[in-house]
Amino acid sequence: METAPEATPSSAPEPDPGELVRNHLRGVMPALQSLFAQSDHLARWGVELADRLMAGQRVLAAGNGGSAAEAQHLTAELVGRFDGEREPFSAISLHAESSAVTAIANDYGFDQLFARQVRAHGRRGDILVLLSTSGKSPNLLSAAAAARDAGITTWALTGAGPNPLTDCVDEYVAIEAGSANAQEGHLMALHAICRAFDAEVLGRRRAGR
Repeated sequence: METAPEATPSSAPEPDPGELVRNHLRGVMPALQSLFAQSDHLARWGVELADRLMAGQRVLAAGNGGSAAEAQHLTAELVGRFDGEREPFSAISLHAESSAVTAIANDYGFDQLFARQVRAHGRRGDILVLLSTSGKSPNLLSAAAAARDAGITTWALTGAGPNPLTDCVDEYVAIEAGSANAQEGHLMALHAICRAFDAEVLGRRRAGR
């Protein structure tokens, strides 16, 4: 009976966990540099958020997976607070209501998961914030189209651009970094926006506006 050849040990060295971690952390630097280059854009978004929300408009936010968690992080900062005590503002994460999410996905398909909620909750003058490292998620592209039809402003945070999402929103910040590091950059971007937003709101309140 023929016997199988004896396995030979692999010549490739085992990856060093410490070096893997260091390489990941090095990958944060391109994301940070990309954000620095777009810092004025992020500041302007914070000021425009103050304009819209103080006038009674609303923020809708959406993403998938880790980007969904970051969308919810943004809405939590707006409904709660970031830097100082202030009034709450209307902000909704479109993935967070499990019964609506599962019903829409079941009845209309996953691609319509966010678009249907945009049509339900959004009003002309609101802002829809879409987060995606790939910029290719069909349900976000459908949401952007629904927002455009409803007169809702669309902003996107993505990974490297251009990509399909940057091509179909009103404004975007694309982070030139690997996928995981771009997603980490999104959280830094959201915090930067919130810092500008809170400073603008608190400054206007102190000025009596």
